[in-house]
Amino acid sequence: MKTNRTVLSILLLVLSTGVSLACEVCKSKQPKGFEDITHGSGPGGNLDYFIVWGAAIIVTITLGLSLKFLIKPQENRPDHIKNSILDNL
Repeated sequence: MKTNRTVLSILLLVLSTGVSLACEVCKSKQPKGFEDITHGSGPGGNLDYFIVWGAAIIVTITLGLSLKFLIKPQENRPDHIKNSILDNL
């Protein structure tokens, strides 16, 4: 139960942080959808969008799997690596 509370606290902390907004000059140079997100020039072509969305998908999957194994690690299975090490002691 303490683990769930810790995970929830960390998740709320991360989600509650403010988003830094782009300045007015950078906002005018950004393509639609990226106006308030970043400074500097936005994506220059279709390949840039593919890279950004690909990275976002990978990060989302990684975050989901990390939370899954943090909340329910399933270390009680007999084939878990921890058990094979402890059996040799």
